Amino acid sequence: MSNRSLNNLIEQGEGTQLEFKRTLSSATRIARTLAAFANTSGGTLLVGVADDKKIVGIASELAEVQTLEQATDELIEPALTVSYETRRQDGKTVLLVRVAESDDKPHKVFTEQREWQIYVRQRDKSVPTTRFMTDSLAIDKKLLQTPMVKSLLLYLQKHDTISVERLAKLVNISDHRAKKLLHDLTAQGLLLFVDQPRPGRFSLKT
Repeated sequence: MSNRSLNNLIEQGEGTQLEFKRTLSSATRIARTLAAFANTSGGTLLVGVADDKKIVGIASELAEVQTLEQATDELIEPALTVSYETRRQDGKTVLLVRVAESDDKPHKVFTEQREWQIYVRQRDKSVPTTRFMTDSLAIDKKLLQTPMVKSLLLYLQKHDTISVERLAKLVNISDHRAKKLLHDLTAQGLLLFVDQPRPGRFSLKT
């Protein structure tokens, strides 16, 4: 990647497929991000970049890579393969870690609570989920054109998540119908279910 491409990537800011880290201080935390990328739409992790898009650089490439490999080899199941490279920018080193959307998902992370947890990306965050569709159904194009789904998609373009109860009020249907619609769209790979806040909400898979 050229320095210009790196600058352009940083200017995009954090999102579903991009995250910044000053350093890889915790293998468990970075495992969440990597697994969430793999479980959603893939993504890039830039190490040595602050949240405000400032390049701060990494002190030791070896130390960062060791933490990265601990995350991919020991804390993610099934083990996750990632690619990485370093770039020098303004005398500072940035580590670029690329994660493809996985064919072996869901990947689980061994957490500090000593339990296995699935994570997905929700905007610029990696969030836990207990419901994960491994085989998405074909998207029903007719369903996408219905007023209910159009209203839902417009809502999710402005908000991170939606609950069953909020959708029911939004399009004036019963909670039962709202729940079925959300689960149908999740099964078709259009939405993701996230556990937090309880009792669970739905977000766009982008």
